[in-house]
Amino acid sequence: MKTLSLFLAPFLFMFLQGEKTPVAQEEHATVEGGCAIPNTAFQAGEKVGFTVGYSVGGVFVPAGTGAFVTTLEKLNGRSVYHITGTGKTLSSYEWAYKANDTYETYMDVNTMQPLKFIRNISEGGYKKYQNVSFNKTANTAVSGDGVFKIPACVHDVVSSVFYARNIDYNSLKPGDRIAFNLFLDNEIFNMYIRYLGKETITTRYGKFKTIKIKPLTIKGTIFEGGEKMTVWVSDDANRVPVRVESPIIVGKVKIDMTSFENLKNPMTALIKKN
Repeated sequence: MKTLSLFLAPFLFMFLQGEKTPVAQEEHATVEGGCAIPNTAFQAGEKVGFTVGYSVGGVFVPAGTGAFVTTLEKLNGRSVYHITGTGKTLSSYEWAYKANDTYETYMDVNTMQPLKFIRNISEGGYKKYQNVSFNKTANTAVSGDGVFKIPACVHDVVSSVFYARNIDYNSLKPGDRIAFNLFLDNEIFNMYIRYLGKETITTRYGKFKTIKIKPLTIKGTIFEGGEKMTVWVSDDANRVPVRVESPIIVGKVKIDMTSFENLKNPMTALIKKN
């Protein structure tokens, strides 16, 4: 079952519902993502913080915080980016709902492909732990549920976010799609991100020049399916997620970037800080 974390899923905007069958042809191009992609967008030591809230009837209610932290480590003798995404409810919100979620990926520094993925979530009475190892020689994913065949090029839900940060959006036209494969809950999905263009937006942090994209969201207990979610990433070499918005069953969820440390490149997309 493709269950979504209520609080961390919006940060991991690549929690996507893919398609197992070919999609209809469109007038816009679909670009096949390469297996290895140069990392120009992030580095070890980077930390990006977020806040998440809900808007119901025009009233915004802050509910939780999240962060991505990147370190450089060794996994089975290979250099990897160990990227950890965490999300939790604010203490003032825990009377209504308590969540404490962690997602981790170990990405090969040279290929930017994941070698290991860990999901550990606790939300209300629901808990889930998953540990997946990607065997790039045999093209298999090994978890507690078994051994699954995978394509040579595949991402998990965390690595897909950092893959997306390295896409060259300047080479695309509005409406173009970037395709890639995602392994989630022991299944493979044919994914894409739709590039919408560029836009200047104002968030709680400040005013930014951004790149606007739409990933497909998983249809589940809180999120609608289809291209409902909108993501704005900084229009500079970092391509940091600045804002995420998506309708839910009741109201809308909004995530804003609130802090960043040790970025690989200058944050030139920031026009003015609040």
